[in-house]
Amino acid sequence: QGELGAYSHLACRKYHPDYEPLACVSFQAAFKAVQNGKAQLAMIPVENSLAGRVSDIYHLLPEGNLHIIQEDYLPIHHQLMGVKGAVLADVKVARSHAMALGQVRKRLMSLGIAPVEDLDTAGAANKVAMRGDKEIAAVASTLAAELYGLDILAENIEDATHNTTRFLTLSPKPLTAKKDDDTQWVTSFIFKVRNVPSALYKALGGFATNGVNMTKLESYMVGGSFNATQFYADVEGHPDDPGMVHALEELSFFTTSVQVLGTYRAHESRSRS
Repeated sequence: QGELGAYSHLACRKYHPDYEPLACVSFQAAFKAVQNGKAQLAMIPVENSLAGRVSDIYHLLPEGNLHIIQEDYLPIHHQLMGVKGAVLADVKVARSHAMALGQVRKRLMSLGIAPVEDLDTAGAANKVAMRGDKEIAAVASTLAAELYGLDILAENIEDATHNTTRFLTLSPKPLTAKKDDDTQWVTSFIFKVRNVPSALYKALGGFATNGVNMTKLESYMVGGSFNATQFYADVEGHPDDPGMVHALEELSFFTTSVQVLGTYRAHESRSRS
């Protein structure tokens, strides 16, 4: 998602260097490009260590008929960039994607620069280049500055050095994930709990009693109903692990639906945390 020079473009170049990146105007367009065969894979950001989750993705995942086959963690370094000849003192406004602005909020405030949301980081850089106004800057990557001929006015302006975005690679076909003792696996799934007391507590209890580590749990409303809550979960394990088999069986007793989105190799950073 985003124009060339977006952070998703950087992630594609780093983790899928043999593929040609295809710029898409929205997350939904990126999903559709894979669904209709225009692209082979989609690489989608799902959460950031500073700004939190990318909320749109959790609505698209269950409807997209795509499978998670890989996860990657990309360190994010934001640059404040302006047109040729501009200096930092000229800048009054910085344009960027909402997630990026959330990651540089404190720094922009300290510089007295007002944030303005745009569709994506690289698109904001392109607009700044086309407008040619020294008072308007963009928050984007060094690649975007190179592609659109902008000067970097302030380097690495993210509010924390740990700023990292998790990306998922999606495919029309699931990964053939054969269990072995040397590989750490992650399984992602979406489920809806029954509308009864303690349903969520009971649904998740099987993971605790069977020794399965749940690393992520997100809830969101579906269908405009306050009763129909859907959950996204990541757990460390393979569906063939005995503990996972029992945990998923218990989960099914207290849910109306369970949809496995993918089983894939855990990124190496998980073992360091």
